[in-house]
Amino acid sequence: MENFGIGSWLQRRRPKSGSKTALISGDQEVSYEQLADRSARLASALRDRGVAKGDRVSYLGDNHPSFLETLFACGQLGAIFVPLNTRLAPPEIQFQLQDCEAKVLIHAQSVGELAVRGAAATPVARRIAVDDAGPGAAAAEGQRPAATEDFEAVLASGSADPVDEAVGLDDGAMILYTSGTTGRPKGALLTHGNITWNCINVIVDFDFSSADVALMISPMFHVASLDMGVLPTLLKGGTVVLEPRFEPGRALELIQRHRATTISGVPTTFQMLAEHPAWPTTDISSLNKLTCGGSAVPMRVLEAYEARGLRFSNGYGMTETAPGATTLPAARSRDKAGSSGLPHFFTDVRIADLDGGTAAPGTVSEIQIKGPNVIPGYWNRPDATAGSYAEGGWFKSGDMGYKDDDGFVFVSDRIKDMIISGGENIYPAEVEQAITELEAVGSVAVIGVPDEKWGEVPRAVVVLRDGMHVTEEDIRTHLAGRLARYKIPKSVVFVDEMPRTASGKIRKSDLRQEAGRRS
Repeated sequence: MENFGIGSWLQRRRPKSGSKTALISGDQEVSYEQLADRSARLASALRDRGVAKGDRVSYLGDNHPSFLETLFACGQLGAIFVPLNTRLAPPEIQFQLQDCEAKVLIHAQSVGELAVRGAAATPVARRIAVDDAGPGAAAAEGQRPAATEDFEAVLASGSADPVDEAVGLDDGAMILYTSGTTGRPKGALLTHGNITWNCINVIVDFDFSSADVALMISPMFHVASLDMGVLPTLLKGGTVVLEPRFEPGRALELIQRHRATTISGVPTTFQMLAEHPAWPTTDISSLNKLTCGGSAVPMRVLEAYEARGLRFSNGYGMTETAPGATTLPAARSRDKAGSSGLPHFFTDVRIADLDGGTAAPGTVSEIQIKGPNVIPGYWNRPDATAGSYAEGGWFKSGDMGYKDDDGFVFVSDRIKDMIISGGENIYPAEVEQAITELEAVGSVAVIGVPDEKWGEVPRAVVVLRDGMHVTEEDIRTHLAGRLARYKIPKSVVFVDEMPRTASGKIRKSDLRQEAGRRS
């Protein structure tokens, strides 16, 4: 084979695990043979429709087999797969489609209206709709959506012969958008090598095997779900159970029904499972891997799972590291509580001092990552790429932390002020930029405040212009439709002035102490 990227995985896996179940989605079971065949047909059909190596193909929808069929079809062609967050607003979808210059948008009919509005005035020349929830929404009056085809019809038109494009590990495989400090998302370009080496790290550090059954209750458009759960499982020949959305009672039922061995999520996910009425009576004895990211697992959640004989592997990473950087072995969840763990097997992590060297244990400074899982840069953003790497190829995470004497990493602060709410990353600059569109707003700062369910939620601190008035509801109404709902501040605090540095910058640390305490 000429293809050494992820597009070759199914063809390489087919003779080893052909009849074994690769995916379970509702009542549907898809074998490795079927997944390989459908992905090959889709690749052929997309090629017939003009998709070539390097072209971008976007996918918008919840967890569904067609997501992975599209991913692997793109991999066969050498095309670049661009998954989109279904929780985004139409202008956010539109920006990402324009930025990556997507040629094709494959979308679930359940998000048909979002797809039509998001694809308007973008380079998307063709929409392909997946029948996941009945007929899709009609286009709004006055819009001219791209030509639309049915996913199954497109797939059936393709040849079953695998496409064997020459694809190397340095070729681009995916673009994943991550919000930036300037308010405009950046497309992180993950290569086939980034994804492959991340999967190898996961397999080595979490002991994945072909007997694993991974229940995916987090959306695959997030890199943690896709690259830390789905792809390592498929690489090893295990089974992935796809759920379109998380509902704790159903998740518990699926763990018991399918004898799931691994689940991953954020602390809120695991808390909701443990608080569900079915928790005490559900058979979860099959579970042996609980991986958690986003923030440290609260002690009460740790104890709830320990009472059932389970421990967590907490971790730290980001889209730019594909995404794993460190993991805390489950056996050390108590004695190293609060740590994000040790570097993954083929990844190096250092705490950089001010001179560009390595800081001494216990010294808080920037966390930097290096390894074959670190992206080469951002899509069409040479400025952002140039500023993201230190000498020697170390990626500058923008996060502060330290290592203890045993080499365990502790994350202590986020330089970029990022808010992590229920596993979703929220960059204040993006929200602030939208709020300042209101004429009455003189200045605004968005901070994260603690929340029992979501870990933290955004709060806007606002100074009004003299003689002008706006309410919290006015602000929330203004943001509705402009930003994803999870980015919209759950509360607004009005103040007379902002605490500022001598240079005029808002002191967010002071805001967190003052406005962050208000109810």
